[in-house]
Amino acid sequence: MPYHELQIPPRAREAKEGLEVLRAAVIDGGLHVTLRRAFDDPAAWGVLLADVCHQVARVYSQQGDNEEEVLAKIRAAFATEADAPASEGSVAPIDPPASS
Repeated sequence: MPYHELQIPPRAREAKEGLEVLRAAVIDGGLHVTLRRAFDDPAAWGVLLADVCHQVARVYSQQGDNEEEVLAKIRAAFATEADAPASEGSVAPIDPPASS
């Protein structure tokens, strides 16, 4: 099966400035990530991940699932995986963009 990448978020296409901070793919059942250390405070990643969780739950709810139940499942899986990751996966950090 060929690799299926997602489209650029619609708002990003309209923006004059922006910064992609995370790209994730599941390949052969494993997670592969490229990310940019985009925030001075790593707590900002917690906010980003929480926002993503809410968006995931919204997508599921648009397809008939209960949004709160989806969030509960995500939280439970996150807690389990955060304490004992099943796999280290692979990560490729990228350098921040050069200042102009």
